[in-house]
Amino acid sequence: MMRRKVGKLLGDRRVVGGFLLLIQLAIVMFGVSWASTEYHWLTPALTVLSVIIVIWLVRKYDNPMYKITWMLVIVLLPLFGGLFYLFWGNTPLNRARTQHQYEPKPPDFTDYMRTPATKELIEQHPRHAARARYIETLDGMPVWTNTETKYFRIGEEMFDSMCKELRRAQKFIFLEYFIIEEGVMWDTILDILREKAAAGLDVRVLYDDVGSICTLPKNYDRYLMSLGIHAVRFNRFIPTLNTYLNYRNHRKMTIIDGNVGYMGGINLADEYINKKVRFGYWKDTGIMLRGEGTANMTALFLQMWEYVTGEDMPPLENYLPTAKLPADGYVQPFADSPLDDINIGESTYLQIIHNARKYVYITTPYLVLDNEMITALTIAAQSGVDVRILTPGIPDKKLVYMITRSYYQQLHRAGVKIYEYRPGFLHAKTIVSDDDTAVVGTINMDFRSFFLHFECATCFYNSSVVATVKQDIMETINVSRRIDDEWLRRVPWIRSIMASVLRLFAPLL
Repeated sequence: MMRRKVGKLLGDRRVVGGFLLLIQLAIVMFGVSWASTEYHWLTPALTVLSVIIVIWLVRKYDNPMYKITWMLVIVLLPLFGGLFYLFWGNTPLNRARTQHQYEPKPPDFTDYMRTPATKELIEQHPRHAARARYIETLDGMPVWTNTETKYFRIGEEMFDSMCKELRRAQKFIFLEYFIIEEGVMWDTILDILREKAAAGLDVRVLYDDVGSICTLPKNYDRYLMSLGIHAVRFNRFIPTLNTYLNYRNHRKMTIIDGNVGYMGGINLADEYINKKVRFGYWKDTGIMLRGEGTANMTALFLQMWEYVTGEDMPPLENYLPTAKLPADGYVQPFADSPLDDINIGESTYLQIIHNARKYVYITTPYLVLDNEMITALTIAAQSGVDVRILTPGIPDKKLVYMITRSYYQQLHRAGVKIYEYRPGFLHAKTIVSDDDTAVVGTINMDFRSFFLHFECATCFYNSSVVATVKQDIMETINVSRRIDDEWLRRVPWIRSIMASVLRLFAPLL
């Protein structure tokens, strides 16, 4: 009941972290204020601590905008800011504590009966070599061929396909999602999972506790286990002073028998299939892999399951694909983690933008950019590359939407074409370039996805999916509003100032 009340009070799932951050800041400020009256030496000690942390941040190898935001907080709150950063900031100590629980280890494909196609891709298509090597070296996820691919333009299409494949499951079903909500979509899937678990299949569900705080009852994992379904809540909601709450599992995957895998922006909630209308028409996308490429998805799920539960999993080869299908180009599912200084998601986007020669089209529900991304987009546009970004026409989070729009003028002046999806909310996270590269996954163009969330996506090289993604984006542009000089002139100056102020704290939102 308390979780439901908190969920209704917060309303917006994305502000849960910010809400908790404010609560913890208030606790810290109250505690320090009380202690300062009892121990007079505490005030100068905390001030010195704040100065030391600011100096350390200057020297730290981290995103400049993230560092500047924290330094601003510390300067504005010199007594409390340093202490608060120790509790909430992305410090080595906090990362090490969380890493101890959640950092997955790379999979071992050495005993897999088929050889990954990374070397083949690099030899035959050197244009993709650097990106493919980068992902495999840092993430342990190789390139595969012999995989059937399918792209879904809307959540309804993907839901229909998922239900058909779930009913065909023979050995196991793995689901990993940020949001699960009771309703038509989840209840339909749950009926299938209950039936399959009763038939003896290995059915596992992993969901993010904060992501589902508004949508599921407390201890819902116990209810699922009573149905014979193995269930785990990722990073449980505990309102105490810790950084665990800041790292969320934003991944969305379904794996069936190791042969079929689904991924994309689509959570298991009714708005994603437009059974519930919240912000106009909900436009989202996803993909299905059938064949060898599903191996990476299975490995990613088992990694997370093992390190969240502490269970020793059977050998990976027990879960790998058995289907061999004709090749449709090359696929490379991968993941990103906040527990290191390597931002695979953002770096993959940056490589695609830097390598673009003709065009690069991006869809994202949130546009909260750091300097590196702004520079890459503007250089590409100023170099004659057709750069287009699509964002929602109806927002789900008004503060984030103000920040998103605050980037329009700078990007527009550099030649980037920006469109807002008029029918409703655009939740798709895709990028496509030069008719040979596309990425579909869970990665938003914002700080949370790039630096604070566990994410996943799939790179497609010379696949039919690339053309399908491009066609879908072009059709979406046809029902979108182009941001032009006239639109920018109509923006009230007070709103521009408010958005600029909010951008200072964007990395913490």
